[in-house]
Amino acid sequence: MMSDFCNNICQKPTFRDMMRCAKLSVGVQYVGYSSGSHSMDQGIRFWTSPDGVQLAYAVSGDGPPSEGSAMKLPRRTFMCLAVSAAALKAGSRPARGQTYPTRSVRIVVGFPAGLAPDIIARLVGQPLSERLSQAVVVENRPGAGSNIGTEVVVRASADGHTLLLVTATNAFNRTLYANLSFDFVHDIAPVAGIGRTAFTLVVNPAVPAKSVPELIAYAKANPGKMNMASAGIGTAPHVFGALFTMLTGIEMRHVPYRGNYYSDLLSGQVNVAFVTIAPSIEYIHAAKLRALGVTTATRVEALPEVPPIGEFVPSYEASGWLGIGAPKDTSTEIIEKLNKEINVVIANPSMKARFVSLGVEPMSMTPAEFAKFIAIEAEKWTNVMKFAGVNPM
Repeated sequence: MMSDFCNNICQKPTFRDMMRCAKLSVGVQYVGYSSGSHSMDQGIRFWTSPDGVQLAYAVSGDGPPSEGSAMKLPRRTFMCLAVSAAALKAGSRPARGQTYPTRSVRIVVGFPAGLAPDIIARLVGQPLSERLSQAVVVENRPGAGSNIGTEVVVRASADGHTLLLVTATNAFNRTLYANLSFDFVHDIAPVAGIGRTAFTLVVNPAVPAKSVPELIAYAKANPGKMNMASAGIGTAPHVFGALFTMLTGIEMRHVPYRGNYYSDLLSGQVNVAFVTIAPSIEYIHAAKLRALGVTTATRVEALPEVPPIGEFVPSYEASGWLGIGAPKDTSTEIIEKLNKEINVVIANPSMKARFVSLGVEPMSMTPAEFAKFIAIEAEKWTNVMKFAGVNPM
């Protein structure tokens, strides 16, 4: 009976026929039997394929075969079943890019809450959650110059549900940390750019300097009195500060923090820092911090009254950047879907306005463009750090 059935469906199979003919493939093994009120004959035999898929085959009421026994079918019937199973499996499997995401997505940020990467990740995460129809959760994993957070993503499943908030610091760390267990450029797949960020040289109001030239003069006259805070060795505030001291010839003691250093900066425990505009702009407007210069070549709209450092220190120019990365084996479909949705989010006029108010210039790129951008930045800052005397750890 079954041979006749399969002979018929091999001529012109329908989806229902293939379901009746079961999901069989070469090498299946018997794992169980169920008899009783089934629509097909008197029993269903179940097998499991080598890839773990449970398969079923309708049989007459002869009872189950012995455990592990092989099926004995005419070659034509067996081949028909196998072909039907392959067609069913191929036709019914949804594309990963179409079904993704199937649960909440987390964006790992290698910096403390309240700093610019955290602020930007949360700004982007909310509308991205709406577009993906799944929660987007920001998880802060600070430490080791953001390397702790990066390694979390490197070791995560490449299914698109764990992403990295990528920053310029990731490019710096390739050179600065000699014994990392991963290679950022090879182990993180670029997904999408988010924006370029200007940094600001700020001092505690107790420092008498009111301009970049005055700060340089004060530091030279008071060696050892300037303590520069950063979010860790190799982070953008550290590297941008190292470039400044190298070009000006001044001394500033570097004080790396694992957590948020703003409380110490505001209280005067440390008195100078290169900070992003996002977390510092309210303190600047309230005169709790004094902005002396921006790191970019031109003024920024968020702080139009603050001149570029390069106007006083020839050749000084630096800017940070942010984007999204994923574990290296993440599928092209998932990466392209994320890229499309992130680009829509940052192109929104209200998001653009918010970015500008925080000193961030939107940076929309394809994954390939973002990969090329990262490679260029990594090479550039490798040369800068070597020239500035920032030694590998």
